[in-house]
Amino acid sequence: MNRRAAPVAGITVSQRGSRWYYRLDLEPDPLTGKRRRENRGGFETEDAAWQAAVDSKQRHGTGRAVTPARRNVRVFMAEWLDAITESIKPTTRQNYADYIRAYVDPIIGDRRLQDVTVPMLNLLYRRLLAEGRVKVDNNTAMYVYWAEHREERDGLGPAPAQLVEACGVTIHAARAAVLRFRRGRVPADSTAGLSPKTVKNVHRMLHRAFSDAVAWDYLVSNPAAHARLPRQNRTTRTRPTPWTVDELTAWLRLALSDRFAAVWLLAATTGMRRSELAGVDRDLLDLDAGTLTIEDTRVVVAGQTVESDGKSASGVRVISLDAFTIELLRGYLAMLDVETEAFGSGYDSSHNKLLRYEDGRMLHADTITRRFNRLVDQAEVRRIRLHDVRHTYVTLAMDIGTSTKVISDRVGHSNESVTQQVYGHRSTGHDREVADQIAAILADRLGSSTLRAHRGAQQ
Repeated sequence: MNRRAAPVAGITVSQRGSRWYYRLDLEPDPLTGKRRRENRGGFETEDAAWQAAVDSKQRHGTGRAVTPARRNVRVFMAEWLDAITESIKPTTRQNYADYIRAYVDPIIGDRRLQDVTVPMLNLLYRRLLAEGRVKVDNNTAMYVYWAEHREERDGLGPAPAQLVEACGVTIHAARAAVLRFRRGRVPADSTAGLSPKTVKNVHRMLHRAFSDAVAWDYLVSNPAAHARLPRQNRTTRTRPTPWTVDELTAWLRLALSDRFAAVWLLAATTGMRRSELAGVDRDLLDLDAGTLTIEDTRVVVAGQTVESDGKSASGVRVISLDAFTIELLRGYLAMLDVETEAFGSGYDSSHNKLLRYEDGRMLHADTITRRFNRLVDQAEVRRIRLHDVRHTYVTLAMDIGTSTKVISDRVGHSNESVTQQVYGHRSTGHDREVADQIAAILADRLGSSTLRAHRGAQQ
């Protein structure tokens, strides 16, 4: 096929040495209006160069072509993350940055973006599941050292200062670890691989990134759209590990003596997220109506607390409060008023958050978790995450026959399917009834003596 006898508009073929090259004139850049060209070479014959040029021209004409580029995955992901920063939440951006740095760049970062294939991503996901963990597990490292030296100091084991020197942790972390280990709270065996949930999160990020690459004419198609996550065996799937009612009440019995007793009860009787507890605005509490409006959240990004407007649209909601929780909240608000007057001009009145110290300063979101963990250890109940109190609440709501729709609305799930996927079955109920019923269960288990003691502590 000698195209010199039949010219094609926009195509020029030439020879350089023993190889043939083509130049294809493309539509101007839609933003700048500048001329764009596609240049490719290395063809052994003139006909091969012509055929490749014609094929490329046809692909561009049907919208299925991209300009060949040497841009690698590392460069693209950095460009992509910068481009979407203003349209995503700070926590999402931080998660994406962490995933890219830890799991994408080290493995496929140097591959050309246009060379990424479905099989390549399938292999990436399998590797991450098998050996993708890169985060240092300081808790396990401290326990290994502590266990090896547990007979020291007449059976007390290593002192916190020894853990600091051996494991490179803070003295605060070492002291907390020693207390846990002495009480028999040891870390579970960890695997070398990532959890299926984390791998799925990496996949979703890549799917979004490569979808944008298609929109930007960097890729013809999205390889992540057809990539498949390895099937997870039922026996290895992780499920929430909520407390039993007895464990929850044992923890609450101690937590009710804490400064933030009302907030701990709020977590137990509403299933609120940590970020939501940290972001509760006093003005959005209507104790006369028995409702709380959840709008703002406070999350941690790179160690700093950041204000946000909720995890999703469904996260903004109005929930009912039971009489038990309302009573404790009234006492807590009265205490805040007394402290405001006592501190006078020294009181931090720059915000109206519910969670605050005696001088009005807001709590850092991570402080909530540390305080929760300390109360759990003191109560000597099975250690769970603060987020698992939310799971405990949903499980209790399910057990008393609440509909999935009511639970979904109450805890701020994006839809019922999320609740069903995590917790399973469906039944019937109403928001106000759920608030009252769960509170009644807890109040009954806590007993009148505990409640009287708490009321006396607040007065």
